[in-house]
Amino acid sequence: MPIFERHVFICENFREKGHPRGSCGDKGGEQIRELFKQSLEKRGLKGRMRANKAGCLDQCEIGPTVVIYPEGVWYGLVRTAADVEEIIEQHLLGGKVVERLAFSRDASGKLVRGNAG
Repeated sequence: MPIFERHVFICENFREKGHPRGSCGDKGGEQIRELFKQSLEKRGLKGRMRANKAGCLDQCEIGPTVVIYPEGVWYGLVRTAADVEEIIEQHLLGGKVVERLAFSRDASGKLVRGNAG
């Protein structure tokens, strides 16, 4: 039995200033992690689900990036408290992927929005 039902990793990596891809840290990754932590605790989910800081997830151009395990669902452009609440309500509690924020890569590495596989 896993220790946590779901694990939420939020990228907080900082690249050097002026990097063409930007970085999740510069785009609010730390604040997004704090919002996840606060909201999970407020709902009484602390201990069942965990939000953690992640280093670079190499998806900087669509950051902050969030990955949820065990499903392995990737979310990008997670930038507001409303985004966090939608992920918690629909995905973590409801089991449904938030299609507007989900992404994957095709065989050529091209970004595919919407269906996270």
